[in-house]
Amino acid sequence: MISMSQPLAPRRNVLIVDDHSIVREGLKKIIGDSGQFTISADVESGLLAIQRVRDTAIDLVLLDISLPDKNGIDVLKQIKKEYPNLPVLILSLHPENHYAVRALQAGASGYVNKKSTSTELLDAMHTAISGLKFITPTLAQELAHGLNKDRSRALHASLSDREYQTLIMIGSGKTVTEIAQQLTLSVKTISMYRSRLLQKMSLRNNAELTHYALRNQLVPDLT
Repeated sequence: MISMSQPLAPRRNVLIVDDHSIVREGLKKIIGDSGQFTISADVESGLLAIQRVRDTAIDLVLLDISLPDKNGIDVLKQIKKEYPNLPVLILSLHPENHYAVRALQAGASGYVNKKSTSTELLDAMHTAISGLKFITPTLAQELAHGLNKDRSRALHASLSDREYQTLIMIGSGKTVTEIAQQLTLSVKTISMYRSRLLQKMSLRNNAELTHYALRNQLVPDLT
């Protein structure tokens, strides 16, 4: 039995970053009901996330990878540059083989799929707060696969985060215009990313790019 005089562990302050209000509300309920964390703020964009980290006492960031103004990996890098000891958990609907390894390389404390259970989310939060990396069995397999893989065949490993994101989206069937609209960037900028990734990977067109993405299981085969 715990003595009433024994001090309780302080609740940790959490920042939620997701552009969908219904997702933020769901996360706030899960985290609030646990009684172990306090939601200090919830915001819908990368720029607001960076600002909240700067002006609010935050112990943990839950960061969506798909944001309307900045890519989550870019936001992660900026936060870690300014606050290297602040744990950041990436939340995403994308499978782990899309972005998890890149997120860890950029300094994330873990990668949590939005299809995970509330228990898994809270476990990931506690792990991150403790200073450890949250690694799911799926991600562990992905990391092991990366270590054993012939890197000369992993052409996409040489891409920047934006080029890789463009690869995934084109491979998923989106046009340059659609990608530009979703990422709030110009068509010219997305076309530049496309040209760079085609050159780096020695591919000639979108058909070859899509075939590569499917062959390497970077996008689901919808056929």
